Amino acid sequence: MEFLQQNWYWALLAAVSGSLLVATSLQRGGQGISPAQATQLMNREDALVIDVRDAGEFAAGHVPNARHIPLADLEKRLGELESFKDKPVIVNCQSGGRSVNACNVLTKAGFTRVHNLDGGIQAWEQANMPLGRSGKSKKKA
Repeated sequence: MEFLQQNWYWALLAAVSGSLLVATSLQRGGQGISPAQATQLMNREDALVIDVRDAGEFAAGHVPNARHIPLADLEKRLGELESFKDKPVIVNCQSGGRSVNACNVLTKAGFTRVHNLDGGIQAWEQANMPLGRSGKSKKKA
């Protein structure tokens, strides 16, 4: 106890640091999944894949059968996804950063099974998973 009294500022610093770490991890959108786990979810439960990258990035290569909805348009297009609220949804971007924000949008909108592809399309490619290369996005849900 005497140590804490003499070094209270270090204890306070440790508590604040730990709190920030917990808060940051809680803000992370969706449950992170690997490319292999994503493939299993797509095959076993017909998961919807949403690619939130820009059109050029999507055209260069995407997860097969992914629906292209740029992050900037996601909130406006939530109505298109209404039938997937209780189904698995996998969100990806280039490296995993933008998709965190998209996962948060979907979770706040009431989607219950939202997953973030850890590492994004880069991790997908590194895992030697197939890529779709059509420049067109899927329109139907």
